[in-house]
Amino acid sequence: MNWKRNIQVLDLEPGVRLELACRKCGKMRWLTGRELLERQSAKYLYLEDVERRARCRQRGCGGLMRMAMPGEGETSGFVGGIA
Repeated sequence: MNWKRNIQVLDLEPGVRLELACRKCGKMRWLTGRELLERQSAKYLYLEDVERRARCRQRGCGGLMRMAMPGEGETSGFVGGIA
């Protein structure tokens, strides 16, 4: 079981941002919790189902999308090196 199967659209905060990246062309777009909550047909779906239905909007592509939820914490680059 993955995290997309555990989270329902109704569980999302309106300000949450989900990243959708096309598996075919690589085009990326953002989807907010508010957008999903406003869609009556999507309210009771799990994120796994939303990802399965999402298609790329790039002209002529229509590929499947991969969903990711960016982390809240700070990120930093690798500072180590070869000794």
